[in-house]
Amino acid sequence: MELFESCEKPETHQRSGHPESPLADRMRPQNFNEFIGQEEIIGPNKPLRKIITTGKLPSLIFWGPPGSGKTTLAFLMARATKFEFITFSAVISGIKEIKEVMERAKYNREKFNRRTILFVDEIHRFNKAQQDAFLPYVEKGLITLIGATTENPSFELNSALLSRCRVFVLRGLTENEIKIILQAALRDKKKGLGGLAVEITDQVLSYVINMANAMRGRL
Repeated sequence: MELFESCEKPETHQRSGHPESPLADRMRPQNFNEFIGQEEIIGPNKPLRKIITTGKLPSLIFWGPPGSGKTTLAFLMARATKFEFITFSAVISGIKEIKEVMERAKYNREKFNRRTILFVDEIHRFNKAQQDAFLPYVEKGLITLIGATTENPSFELNSALLSRCRVFVLRGLTENEIKIILQAALRDKKKGLGGLAVEITDQVLSYVINMANAMRGRL
């Protein structure tokens, strides 16, 4: 059965940076030292970092603008804790898919004694019935739910589900943080553009940063 066969190779759900992947995916941080921004929650001795070091992750909601690092943080948390990492899109998935994922999480726990992080992008797009479908699995601890949303979870998520999650607010990246990320991509010869000997002036770099901020504001 394909659903369960993939569980025997959990690392396949924690890889990024394939040579044919888009630049942003190739440059995705592989550890917290590479992560830029959100120091107020993920820096040394900060709330989210403390949670991770315990190895006992509660269900979480990441609320922040596009490009603030919600998906990457969830990925890094799974990597740090060695949890299975399953991504789930609220745009294309429904209750049927939720149940299939829960069966897989149960299989992981019973056969491999391995816990599962279920990352749900745009969780606010789920309707009430779909959100309710998560409740029994969150309550039993079968999964650690990490939901990402650009909308205020107090208005967009069911109170029952929200009460079982801790909410972390992520801010938009500063211009300097975006600059650091772009410069790293330009230098990196293995995953980035370093092998192409790309040259960029400060003026052009500033233009790209401003365009990134402008596009983020429209999303």
